[in-house]
Amino acid sequence: MKNRATVICAQGGQILFVRKARSKWVLPGGKVEPGESLAAAAIRELREETGLDANEVLYLLEFEAGNVRHHVFEVSVVDAESARPRNEIAAIGWYAYGTARDMDTTVATKSIVGSFLRRL
Repeated sequence: MKNRATVICAQGGQILFVRKARSKWVLPGGKVEPGESLAAAAIRELREETGLDANEVLYLLEFEAGNVRHHVFEVSVVDAESARPRNEIAAIGWYAYGTARDMDTTVATKSIVGSFLRRL
């Protein structure tokens, strides 16, 4: 089972999504490196993919999809408008809470966002 730190960055009724070239929209995140805490991986991945720095990190849930265990964190950022695609990320977008179900995204992403929205 692969461990993945997955980040929900929500602000102003919108959630931040990222997309690699020719891929589906997903939540920021990635592999947890050996010896790295789950929260540190979430913060690092958000910064690597969007340039954003998380100033508050809250563990929300664990979600398994296939051979991936998502450790989902909600984060707050100070300067959300400065988000830019970085490294392997081709595009980023802020999408209204209700639009995730209609986006070209993975089943895991839709389930994670659905769980997040149910707790609001």
